Amino acid sequence: MSNESPVLVWHRRDLRLGDHAALSQAAATGRPVLPVFIYDEVVSELGAAPRYRLGLGLERFSRNLEAIGSRLILRRGHAIDVLRTLIAETGAGAVLWQRAYDPSSVRRDDILKPALEGLGVEVGVLPGHVLFDPRTVVTRNGGHYSVFTPFWKAVRSLDPGSPLPPVTDLRPCPVWPASDLLDDWNMGGEMGRGRAVVSRYAVVGEAAARDRMMRFTTTGLGDYGHLRDVPGVSGTSRLSEHLALGEISARTVWAVVTDAREAGEGGEDFLRELVWREFAYHLMYHTPHIAEANWRVGWNGFPWNEDERAEEVLAWQRGRTGVEFVDAAMRELMVTGYMHNRARMIVAGYLTKHLMTHWRVGLRWFERHLIDWDPASNALGWQWSAGSGPDAVPYFRIMNPDRQLERFDADRTYVSRWIAEERADPDRTALEYFEAIPRSWGMAPTDPYPRPIVSLGEGRARALDAYSAMRS
Repeated sequence: MSNESPVLVWHRRDLRLGDHAALSQAAATGRPVLPVFIYDEVVSELGAAPRYRLGLGLERFSRNLEAIGSRLILRRGHAIDVLRTLIAETGAGAVLWQRAYDPSSVRRDDILKPALEGLGVEVGVLPGHVLFDPRTVVTRNGGHYSVFTPFWKAVRSLDPGSPLPPVTDLRPCPVWPASDLLDDWNMGGEMGRGRAVVSRYAVVGEAAARDRMMRFTTTGLGDYGHLRDVPGVSGTSRLSEHLALGEISARTVWAVVTDAREAGEGGEDFLRELVWREFAYHLMYHTPHIAEANWRVGWNGFPWNEDERAEEVLAWQRGRTGVEFVDAAMRELMVTGYMHNRARMIVAGYLTKHLMTHWRVGLRWFERHLIDWDPASNALGWQWSAGSGPDAVPYFRIMNPDRQLERFDADRTYVSRWIAEERADPDRTALEYFEAIPRSWGMAPTDPYPRPIVSLGEGRARALDAYSAMRS
């Protein structure tokens, strides 16, 4: 490869300059570096909110590259066709990217690597999306872990390595290839009215991610263990939005939180949550069917409803179940593109158990509406809640949303924040819900609040009966 031959760095879910193995390796060659993002077959599968949030991230990352004398080239099409075209246009002698572990990306990348090598191009596939490569964390028998606690014990003493320093200089290409305009991609086009509302809550970019992380580790980490389950307070890091797009690396978060713990701060619970994300990706790599089918095949005969237009499903989607914790959470999602983690467990358990609806219905709704959507965490979370996944909550443990509300939102701070009906002076956030939802839903803050669409006791009994019948 000539010293003047550009190195193409293909960015995917890694919109950052810090701790970026591919970008760092490209910079170290001293050759021109060509950062590229491709709106390909994997990106086209994204739901409305994740695609919108990706567009915001690309805009910010592009500015970060320009600040160090580079630029982000945008192209749309099948990845192999775009890369071949760019190689022909620029004479690039190497293509680098960071490994992904979701099934769609693995299928794409497994075809791409040999195809590009067949063109005589060097291909480098580097780590960076998770703490440890899934092929390196194995049981004593050489298999993969399917239960979280042994997995946590196996990895918590491992060293993921120190984060790489931020790239501060990239040699530019003598002649830049043409780039699509981000606005032409209209990445927020499917958001409808919700786009303007969700935009008030999105926190975008690498600098914002680091600010959030440092603020959390200095002021929130010590209380994380007992505040993380309280949805009415700011007790979590909110880093999921940034980890989902790689605006910060898991290794950077691990290093900062570990240092804080050594300084006497809390953090064991937080590291467990970070490793839960890791566990999800390792499972998805080894058992990719978790993304779309019951992980436990014994659940294939469970009589879940799969009709997304069923009346009770529509009530769930619209935050009109008559169960305050569930409705507040579903409205938080529509307004902010985010949902508190405790609330995610509540709404998932309610849908799959009290309403006897297939977890795929809920998974697809989250795919469309979460700005921190993550393929592995979403799939594992839904199957864990439904009972069909690895290391899942036992099916007979059915959370009662009303009791959960008394335990974690006794003063109704969270509920008041998101439910406007029958309140004399609703919170601004509760009213924003009616700005965000489609007009076709025909909802208004002056509507009466609904009675429960199903008795929690009846729903629980029905689910347990169905579970008993399946087992027998």
